[in-house]
Amino acid sequence: MTSLIHDLDHVTVRSVSVGDMDNNVYLITAKESGQQVLIDAADDLPALRQLLEEGAQDTAQPARLALIATTHQHWDHVRALEGLVAETGARTAAGRQDVSGIPVPVDVVLDHGDVEHFGGFDLSAVHLRGHTPGSIAYVLKDGAAPYLIFSGDSLFPGGVGNTQQDPDRFALLFGDVVERLFDVYPDEAVVLPGHGLPTTLGTERPQLDVWRARGW
Repeated sequence: MTSLIHDLDHVTVRSVSVGDMDNNVYLITAKESGQQVLIDAADDLPALRQLLEEGAQDTAQPARLALIATTHQHWDHVRALEGLVAETGARTAAGRQDVSGIPVPVDVVLDHGDVEHFGGFDLSAVHLRGHTPGSIAYVLKDGAAPYLIFSGDSLFPGGVGNTQQDPDRFALLFGDVVERLFDVYPDEAVVLPGHGLPTTLGTERPQLDVWRARGW
């Protein structure tokens, strides 16, 4: 089974599911420069090494892990982060309000709207409050292909992330997801969540009123 999930004009995106909570780890590799960004070093360092090796085959240049981007501070998304930083020396990124919960120093502290530039692609940070205070979705656009939204645990097929039945946290997360994702990006945008299968904004959009009414 291949780890390759998107082969775009300038980048590839690979994914592997790791750990007892089936966390999705994503790897973006720029074809021309060899720069890579790994999203959520969740667990299973050997599996992450294998993912990096597979991604290295997608570029003619020497591959280099430029950044490990964390979607949020929850333990199941950072279990291999310290080990991968030690092995690769890669910089790290996370949302400002989650920095204190990340188990390594954070080199790139992200706020809503920040854009990080790499050799061949950009990643935009979308701050989605509610699941955690500093959850970040990372958005990639490559040529004519649909937007890719790496949503962490803030948006899944069928609903937003867990807010522990707290109505205020739900309202915050739902509002951010609507205003910062559904109101900004087209229906074709692909949502790549922190667990489970992908979806699109267009698939989920008709259910927004249902989500609001049920409160989760």
